[in-house]
Amino acid sequence: MSDPVSRRDLLSITGTLAASALLPGLAAAAPPAAAAPKGVTLSLTPMLLKLRHTWTIARNSSSEKKNGLLSLAAAGITGYGETAANVRYGQSWESGEAAFAKVKEACSGLSPWEHLAWLERAEAVCGGDSQVVAALDMALWDWKGKAVGQPVWKLLGVPAGRMAQTTFSIGIDTAEVMKEKVKEAEPYPLLKVKVGLASDEENVSAIRSVTTKPIRVDANEGWKSAEEALAKITWLRTMGVEFVEQPLPVAKNAEMKAVKAGSVLPLVADESVLHVKDVPSLVGLFDGVNAKLAKCGGITRAYELAALGRALGFRLMLGCMIESSLGIAAAVAVAPLYDWLDLDGNLLVASDPWKGLNLTDGRWELPEAPGLGVVPA
Repeated sequence: MSDPVSRRDLLSITGTLAASALLPGLAAAAPPAAAAPKGVTLSLTPMLLKLRHTWTIARNSSSEKKNGLLSLAAAGITGYGETAANVRYGQSWESGEAAFAKVKEACSGLSPWEHLAWLERAEAVCGGDSQVVAALDMALWDWKGKAVGQPVWKLLGVPAGRMAQTTFSIGIDTAEVMKEKVKEAEPYPLLKVKVGLASDEENVSAIRSVTTKPIRVDANEGWKSAEEALAKITWLRTMGVEFVEQPLPVAKNAEMKAVKAGSVLPLVADESVLHVKDVPSLVGLFDGVNAKLAKCGGITRAYELAALGRALGFRLMLGCMIESSLGIAAAVAVAPLYDWLDLDGNLLVASDPWKGLNLTDGRWELPEAPGLGVVPA
C-alpha cells in the first residue's frame, strides 16, 4: 500500500470517476464542438483577507492572508477560483504567481469544456503549488455552471440533504482569550480547537469550562512522539473531545501505527494527505482523512478523494484554508460527500469580498445560483 499510485490506477479503483461520473453530465450540457468558445482569458490578482483575530496554530501565526483571485473568461462568461497559499507546503503568493504563469502557457488554446486537459497540464507544471490547480479547477466549474445555468453541485450529481454541520475553529491564544473566542462563536454548534503546544491542557480546560459543545482538536503536527500523543489523546477524551487531527509530524508517519493502536479517540490525517495518491498509504495509520481543495487540487480531485477514501474504509473530512466565501463555496459544492466538515475559513475573515453563501444551524446551504453561487460583495 505504500508504493506510489498512478492517476490511472486511482481512477480505475474509483470506477473511472472522471470518465463515468463527472464528465458525461457536462458533455450532455455542453454546446456542440463547433460552438466551443475560443479566446480564453486567464488572470490572477491579489485578494488580501484581514482576519478577525490573529490566527495561531502549532507552527505559526498570521493576522492577514494574501490569497489570489483567478479569473477565467470566455464567450462572455467569467468563472472564478481562489488560491490560498500555505507556508507548510512551501507556498506563497509569489510562488503561486510563478506557477500561474506556467499554467497560462501550458493551457493555451484549450476550451473550458476540456476540463481534464486543463487539470493534467496544470498539475504537470505547478509543482507544489496545488493552490493554483485548485483555483483553476474552481474557475472551470464556475464557468461551466454559469454556461449551462446550473449550480456546480448539481452538475456533480451531489445529493442534497446530506450536509453535515461545520466546526468553527478556535486558534491558539492565552486561555482567557480562547474563552472569549468561544463566547464569540455562540452561533456555531461545533468547535474545532487548535492544540500542539505545552499549553494544551490549560487551553482546552479553559474552553471546556465555558461550553458543553462538541469539540474536535487539531494538533497540526505539534506533538513530537507517540508517547506524548497518546498521553494527550487519553486526557482529551476526558474533556469530551470527539477526534484528533494529525497528532504527529508527517515525517513520523511510521509511529502512527502505534498511536492508532493505543488511541482512545479516532485519528484523522491532515498534513499526511495532500493528494488522492496519498490516501492508500494511510490505511492502518489513521481512521479518517481530511481533504482540502487547496491541497488536493480542487473540486474534481476532492470528488475523487472522497470516492477512494470511502472505498478504503476511511471516514471523510473536508477542511479549508483561510479563504473567502469563494473558496468555501467551491468546497460546499462537494461537501455532502463528506462525513465531517471544517469549512469556516470565511467566518474568520473580517471583511469577506464575496457573498451568496448561507449558514443555518452550522450547515452550509447548497446554492441554487449558477456556478459556485457567490458574487462579489
